Amino acid sequence: MTLAGVYAGSGLLGVGGGLVGVVKAEAALARRAIGPANERLVDPDGSYGDRTGAPPLRLLVLGDSAAAGYGMNDRLDTPPGLIGSGLAHISSRPVHVRSQAFVGARSCDLATQLDEVAPPMPSACVIVVGANDVTHSVRPMVAAAELGEVVRRLTTAGVAVVVGTCPDLGTLTPLQPPLRQIARVWAHRLARAQTVAVASAGGRAVSLGSLLGPDFYAAPGELFGADRFHPSLAGYASMSAALLPSLAAALDLRDDSGLGDDS
Repeated sequence: MTLAGVYAGSGLLGVGGGLVGVVKAEAALARRAIGPANERLVDPDGSYGDRTGAPPLRLLVLGDSAAAGYGMNDRLDTPPGLIGSGLAHISSRPVHVRSQAFVGARSCDLATQLDEVAPPMPSACVIVVGANDVTHSVRPMVAAAELGEVVRRLTTAGVAVVVGTCPDLGTLTPLQPPLRQIARVWAHRLARAQTVAVASAGGRAVSLGSLLGPDFYAAPGELFGADRFHPSLAGYASMSAALLPSLAAALDLRDDSGLGDDS
């Protein structure tokens, strides 16, 4: 986590040597509180829904550990599994899911993730990315441009794309003031830049920070996992429910599931 570097170069709160030292100390404490990430992930790839004779939808998932479902032990509990199951229910068709998301991924990794996808192209793609861009001090416009280029590649190929923008990192309880406030401002800036880039490239952006931030802030014990950084099953379910209506709309499907409103 290099949020101290974000503070030093951002101009968000002004520059002061003493305060920079406080931020560095808070970042070190946050790293210890969160602990090292275990890069082992459950494999969510496969078919979801009834194996009927209906032609399947193909869903690709790109992004970071939140997209992959870090911390889950059952593929059905991961965002790819939850979204795949939900999409199968909405469409009444089987959904074939492939996830290229991995722990630590930033927007600059999305192109490589997409390059590794073999034909045929998916029917739809869900992308969740941004948190690691913030913690690695990537400028919002740079990260958003990298995301937008991948979205454009997909939409040009006829793929429906839905992006969950950077979550509100100010909800992370291991972060203490002033680091928490800095993380929130930087995450909001990135989310705004992502929304513009995604729309310009023909995709749909869902503001995870706006939709879920208040709930995660109010109930961190329920919506965050044991490391207090990645979502719990309830947190992943909330994220997936926020993304599904836009995904259904992008595929021109009617969503009668009551999972939320299109964003």
